[in-house]
Amino acid sequence: MRVVVNAATSADGKLSSKRREQIAISGPDDFDRVDALRAGSDAVMVGVGTVLADDPHLTLDDPDRQVARRERDVTAHPARVVADSRARTPTDARILDDEATTYVFVAEAAPTERIESLEAAGARLVTAGEERVDLSSALSSLEREGVEQLMVEGGGELIFSLFDSGLVDELRLFVGSKLIGGRDAPTLADGEGFVADFPELELEDVERVDDGVLLRYAVE
Repeated sequence: MRVVVNAATSADGKLSSKRREQIAISGPDDFDRVDALRAGSDAVMVGVGTVLADDPHLTLDDPDRQVARRERDVTAHPARVVADSRARTPTDARILDDEATTYVFVAEAAPTERIESLEAAGARLVTAGEERVDLSSALSSLEREGVEQLMVEGGGELIFSLFDSGLVDELRLFVGSKLIGGRDAPTLADGEGFVADFPELELEDVERVDDGVLLRYAVE
C-alpha cells in the first residue's frame, strides 16, 4: 500500500487556529488538486479529531471524476477511513452516510456499546491494538480489502503517528500565505514529537498554486 499524506498549513505551519475550527488556507486551484488526488486514491483517511471538529464528507466534488471512477469499474467515491481508538465518531457524522464505504479503526479498549452503535450506523469496524489503534496492523487489514493507495488528510495527531510508525511514502504539503499563530494551534505533525530518528524527506517538486506553494516530498 502507498500512503500519501496531503495537508494545507499556514506559513507558520498551523493546520487551523487554537479553536481547532476549519480555516480556508488554500484556494480553488488547490481544492481541485485535492479532489483529483482523492479520485486517484482507493481510500481517504482522517483521525477522529478531524471528524469531531469539521464533520467532513470526504467524497468527490467533481461529477466527471465520479463518472471516470465508475468507468474504471470502481465506486464513484473512494472508501473513507477514520482512526478512532475509542470509537468516538458520532453516529450521525457525514462520513457515515451511504455515499461511500466507511471503515473505522478502533482499539480493543473501545466501549462495546459505541462499537455496536457505529456498526448499526453502517461503519465497517477494524479492531487493531489494545489501548490505541495499531496503525500498521489496521492498514494491513485495509490492504487486504484491496486498498492500494491511501490518502491521509489529517489531523496532526494521525499524521505524526503515521510518520512515527514509518508508514508514510509521500507528503504533499500546500503552504498558504496566511499567518495563524498560537502555541495551542494544531500543526502538521502533533503528538509527542521526535527527539531522535527524525523522518527524512526528499523534496521532489515545488509548484505555485493559488497564493501559496505546493511542496511534494518523498519519505526516505
